[in-house]
Amino acid sequence: MSLWIPVTIAAAAFQTVRFMLQKSLSTVKLSAAGATFARFAYSMPLAVLGLIVAMQVTGFSLPPLTGRFWFFAMIGGTTQILATICVVALFKQRNFAVGITFKKTEVIQTAIVGFLVLGDQVSAGALFAIVVGLMAVLLLSKNPGGDGVWWTHLTNRASRLGLGSGVLFAFSSVSYRGASLELGDIDAWYRALITLAVVVTFQFLSMGLWLLWRDRAELRAVWQTRRTGVFVGLTSLCGSFCWFLAFTLQNAAYVKALGQVELILSLFASILFFRESITRREIAGMALLGVSILALVLAI
Repeated sequence: MSLWIPVTIAAAAFQTVRFMLQKSLSTVKLSAAGATFARFAYSMPLAVLGLIVAMQVTGFSLPPLTGRFWFFAMIGGTTQILATICVVALFKQRNFAVGITFKKTEVIQTAIVGFLVLGDQVSAGALFAIVVGLMAVLLLSKNPGGDGVWWTHLTNRASRLGLGSGVLFAFSSVSYRGASLELGDIDAWYRALITLAVVVTFQFLSMGLWLLWRDRAELRAVWQTRRTGVFVGLTSLCGSFCWFLAFTLQNAAYVKALGQVELILSLFASILFFRESITRREIAGMALLGVSILALVLAI
């Protein structure tokens, strides 16, 4: 089994736990922006410390950080901030599992952006699997209890937030792969760690300064929720490292397509932790996504 496959599954698991914690924070104590900032505030020190320890233990030095690297890192960091805000806001519109599903429109968009920006190719079999996954997302696009056919509901607030986050996460994923590849021919895990440390530091500083200017009360609220925020940061760090490593090893579109296993995990989280009901249509959509994941693994 290729290394990127278990790494991607681990990333999806960590991300599911992080979104669960962020959902709890945004529902009870923090705004969407505050719950997003908590992720960076508590993961940044750990990421930087991890890089320093790795350099001390291995004796590795930092490779040249080119202008192209910084461009990709800042584009990726900014679009991830905006995308995460969209997802946290989405949790207030739909239940947890379906909210994550809307976000998964990023898979087909990542394939397109990856081809346009980095020239990444997608095989015919993998493209078929991705399209099957997109069909599952469309199946889930209708609001529970809503009237009319599914396409009339693609313009509601939940759909706009989900689709918007998908576009932003697509650019973020491709940008992180681009930044990592700019670091040259060094160990994949080290490239991932450097990119992670740089990006999360940029996100912490940029979003922290913005909140300092616009909403200082939210900064205080982030500190007051630090007992949960620390775990948000820890799961974010572990998940982000796994994502960055997977992007370094494989085409971002393939990584994101396999990452849809997160939907199965979010289904269990929705039922077991948030006590939310799941309809038969939603289960059918998630089952179709499961088929697309299996088809993707077999196609690569």
